[in-house]
Amino acid sequence: MIEVLIAAAVALFVLSRLYVALGRDDGPPEGRSRTPARAPATSPMPSGPREQDEPVRQRPIFHGPAATGLETIYEADETFHPDEFRNGARAAYEMILAAYASGDRKTLKPLLDDDVFEAWDAAIKERDQSGEDPFELLRVRKLEIEDAELDGSVARVMVRFEAELGDGETTRATQDIWTFKRDITSSDPNWVLDDVETAT
Repeated sequence: MIEVLIAAAVALFVLSRLYVALGRDDGPPEGRSRTPARAPATSPMPSGPREQDEPVRQRPIFHGPAATGLETIYEADETFHPDEFRNGARAAYEMILAAYASGDRKTLKPLLDDDVFEAWDAAIKERDQSGEDPFELLRVRKLEIEDAELDGSVARVMVRFEAELGDGETTRATQDIWTFKRDITSSDPNWVLDDVETAT
């Protein structure tokens, strides 16, 4: 019996020393990672000036009646993309009509060329004096790029908008050609409304 107790005590002492030496987990030594480093499956290739995670920008596909003009603009300014322009033109159309309906000249000013702003400012004054209710945009039925050109450093894109406007009582359809312009040498990426005419 005594021999058994002595053997048990020795075993307990050995186990306690093993626990002290091996069982404690104080984390990895300073400056070393717990997870062993693994060699990459393939050797990394130099990425060049482009960031590793930056997606490759595809050349846009130009089609429709304005394809030649759009491609000319793209050749001079590779940041130009027709699909992105369409989205921006729609947003500008909605914002400009909303600002015009509410008489918000502060919003209109940076979105319009000076001549266009003067004409729209005069129309707002005339509308306010007559007391007529403004027509507001109800929905855009169609948006299509009709034409495009590059005149020196000034790009112009003509967009046909077909929409429905309403004043709370009357609804009317409208078809207009809006011309947006931008100097492609400018650091300002924004386009401004350069002209509006009724579509035929």
